[in-house]
Amino acid sequence: MSEQQMQTTMVMDEVAGEGGALLQLVSFHVGEEEFAIDILGVQEIIRMVELTAVPNAPYFVEGVINLRGKVIPILDLRSRFGLPPGERTKDTRIIVVDIRKTVLGFVVDSVEEVLRLPESLIETPPSTGRGGSAEFHKGVGRVNGRLLMLLDLGQILGLESGT
Repeated sequence: MSEQQMQTTMVMDEVAGEGGALLQLVSFHVGEEEFAIDILGVQEIIRMVELTAVPNAPYFVEGVINLRGKVIPILDLRSRFGLPPGERTKDTRIIVVDIRKTVLGFVVDSVEEVLRLPESLIETPPSTGRGGSAEFHKGVGRVNGRLLMLLDLGQILGLESGT
């Protein structure tokens, strides 16, 4: 754990000690932005593997993988957010999640860290008036001077409310 991560953990523990729920999140990058999801929905994080294309799938479904005998659909968050395709690097990962008993993965540019964030540091996402990826956010968290967009995975999939 880096010094900055240890400081973040100590600050979060202090704030959480003042009352309020403490969320555990996995943070990751897609493009230039940092996002986070609740760790309770994450099954595992794996390195990028070869995908099998699925004919007539939605534009943001990149393909499927075989993960220990189970076929898992893989979404490209860059496409879903309307971002241009990115270069796959050694840091590219697939985050495998379970959303209401649906297991799927999504491609991210890199996974940053697991962190604890008090609910008191999460604000309602600002209204941008543009639509787009803003509909996928359920909040904005502030951690050490940086902003994390908390994603609503259910909205990304077009479900009524996420996990």
